[in-house]
Order: sequence, then structure tokens, then C-alpha cells
Amino acid sequence: MKKKNLGSSGLHVSVVGLGCINMGMMNDQAQTEAVVNKALDLGINFFDVANTYGGPNGMAEDMLSQALGARRPDIVLATKFGGASGRAGGAMEAGGSRHNIMKAAEASLKALKTDYIDLYQIHFPDHGTPIDETLRALDDLITQGKVRYVGNSNFAAWQLVEAEFIARELGLNRFVSAQNRYSLINRGAEDELVPAAQKYGIGILPYFPLESGLLTGKVKRGEAAPEGSRLSKWSGAFVSDAKFDTIDKLMAVAEPHGRTLLDYAIGWLAHQSHVSSVIAGATKPEQLEQNVAAAEIELSVEELAGIEEALS
Repeated sequence: MKKKNLGSSGLHVSVVGLGCINMGMMNDQAQTEAVVNKALDLGINFFDVANTYGGPNGMAEDMLSQALGARRPDIVLATKFGGASGRAGGAMEAGGSRHNIMKAAEASLKALKTDYIDLYQIHFPDHGTPIDETLRALDDLITQGKVRYVGNSNFAAWQLVEAEFIARELGLNRFVSAQNRYSLINRGAEDELVPAAQKYGIGILPYFPLESGLLTGKVKRGEAAPEGSRLSKWSGAFVSDAKFDTIDKLMAVAEPHGRTLLDYAIGWLAHQSHVSSVIAGATKPEQLEQNVAAAEIELSVEELAGIEEALS
């Protein structure tokens, strides 16, 4: 599997990453181990989890650790702090404070059964804590050897730039990645975030690249999402007639080239120079095979032009 640098850092991550949000929410331990084993077999080395993933008790970190076992050193392990647990979602109050960061880091290290985290990310902006406090605490974790690189998630472009300049001014380790919602049909990140990230060498890590299953091609207009799927639970946030209109246009481009909608959803993101790794969840090993195959396709100039026209 092809690898890219994570932004301007020296960290190499697979072009397709495994998002671990399904562990403990959709998958039990046996299913988790099947997915993790397949990911490693396919050459995926980037695993993205969070301390709040895995249902109300945040089981995903522990489940991932059990599935990896002695293979932990073979991967780039990313986790997050600063998100609210339970049904609330969003930012945790004071999630970016030194107090919470140090407490959360120790808890994640214990759950993951490791003595270091490759990429430690603030899950949501903390509007109540100065960013310099967050950056100083993260810098201390790097100095202590508990964290190797730091990143952010769900930041606006101005927050990304503010953090960059404060890190430079104070001589602190800077964010090397930005994880935001970004897909073929949700390109809002390109307005401001992507240009800012490109300017400062920050790698983009798209989440929801398949729009929670909408871009797999398995969901048809007017039909209910598969029972038990994430899309069936969250359809209101992902499904609309306008999106199906765009999908119809994309399929008109894809079919003459022998491509699927998923090929374009993953392949187009992987093609973007500013994207370091496409984070896609999977509940079954075969889904990973499809994701990896899609990332490895070579999109022609004609196809890229057709995609842009379909999205305009």
C-alpha cells in the first residue's frame, strides 16, 4: 500500500487509514480482530481511534489494543482527546486544558497498552481554553516521550493558523495534521482549511469519506439504508435529494470507465496532494479490500475533469 508523509513531518502513513469508530459500536471483539488483521495484511499502517469511541464506555481503544497485540510497533497509532463522552458528542468542557490533556493521555496510554502515541489529536476546538495552554501541554507530552506528533480535528482555518503562529512564537511542537469532514460531495474544507493547511505543511486527514455509506453506491434514492448500518441511524445528516442528484452525475462519469462510486469517493481523495491518509471505517474485512483497491486506481485526466464537472 502506498504511503505518504503526514504533512511536512517525517511520519509515513498509508494512503488509506482505518477509522476505528465502529469498534464497540458496530463490531464486537471478534469482528474487530478480523478487520484489524485484514488491514495489516493489506498494508494499512494508520489506525485512528479516540478515547470516546466504542459506545458510552469508550471501549474502542481497549478493543484495538487487544486486536493488535504484539503488532503495536508495526502501526502508526492515532487517538484523540477533548471530545464529550456519551450521547452529547462535540467538545468536552475544558477538553483542551492542561489538566484534561494530561489525564486523558495517561488513560489512553493505559487503554491502548502502549508507552507512546504516534499522533495525539485534539478532537474538537476548546473555545474556553487558550490554545497556548493546549500546545504547551502537548509539547510537554512530546518531551516526555509519551507522544510523538500532535494534530487537530474539526478546527476552522483561522484556528489552524492561530495554532501555527503561536507554536512558532513560543517554540513549541506544531500540529502536523488536520482531521476534518471531507468527501467528494462535501468539499467545504477546500474553501479555507485546505489552503491554510497547504501553506503550513499540515496534512489533511478526511473523515466520513464515504458519507457514512452514502457513497458506497449501495444506497438508492427512495430506499431505506441497510438495517443496522450507521447510515440508517444518521441518515438525516447525510441523505438528501440534492446529494442523490450529484451521485447520479458522478455515476454517469464512472460507468463508462468501469468505475464504481466508491472508486471515485476514495480514489479522488487519495489523488489529492494535500490528503495524507483517507480515514475510512469498516465493519467487514471485504470493505477494507474495496477501500484499498479504490485508493490505488489511477484516475485519468478525462475522469478528473468529468468529476469536477459533475460536482460543479
